[in-house]
Amino acid sequence: MRSLFFSLCLSVTALGAGSAYAAEEARLAPVPAVDEPASGARTATAYFAGGCFWGVEGVFSHVKGVKSVVSGYGGGPPELRVDYDRIGTGRTGYAEAVRVIYDPSQVSYGTLLRVFFSVIADPTTLNYQGPDHGTQYRSALFPQSASQEKVAKAYLAQIGKSGLWRDPIVTKIEAVGRFQPAEDYHQDFMKHNPNHGYIRRWDAPKLVAFKALFPKLYKNAPST
Repeated sequence: MRSLFFSLCLSVTALGAGSAYAAEEARLAPVPAVDEPASGARTATAYFAGGCFWGVEGVFSHVKGVKSVVSGYGGGPPELRVDYDRIGTGRTGYAEAVRVIYDPSQVSYGTLLRVFFSVIADPTTLNYQGPDHGTQYRSALFPQSASQEKVAKAYLAQIGKSGLWRDPIVTKIEAVGRFQPAEDYHQDFMKHNPNHGYIRRWDAPKLVAFKALFPKLYKNAPST
């Protein structure tokens, strides 16, 4: 299954710009009108789902204030144990997701949301991102506190009124359930495989866009 998936990624890449697929367009999302208050906490945790976790992890790992990013699976029944092959069926309820541990004194949850919607995920595509289709590739936010939930709801409403996207916002707020880290070969995939066809076609442009749109937030050495 793993070799089949890797081959599929390469074949999708080979379709090039003339294919029916289009990479998510980078857009500078607005500064959050509602954000987390200062808490004095040294670390906080956030979970995001936004298509293939390689790119989600790859971008967040370069955000200043982010201490670690782990690719995994979230949003499904907590009692169900899953792996990459099972997730790939699209019938588990789980999504490819990432766990972000960050320092709220350096980067806020609202800023992470802004980066997410600016360069990582298109909030208007239901159950797909770029070439990846299925419920496992949906975009979702998994708040870990009442404060995060308040910020997430406010920001989804804010970007919905921003006029940056023609179509309705479909990103959902969900419970992450039991987050399950993905297999080792998925961790830090962009860092370890910069010349992989899928990374070059779909994910590297997200990192380039992040650096261009948020130069003060960008750090060269990625978190792991």
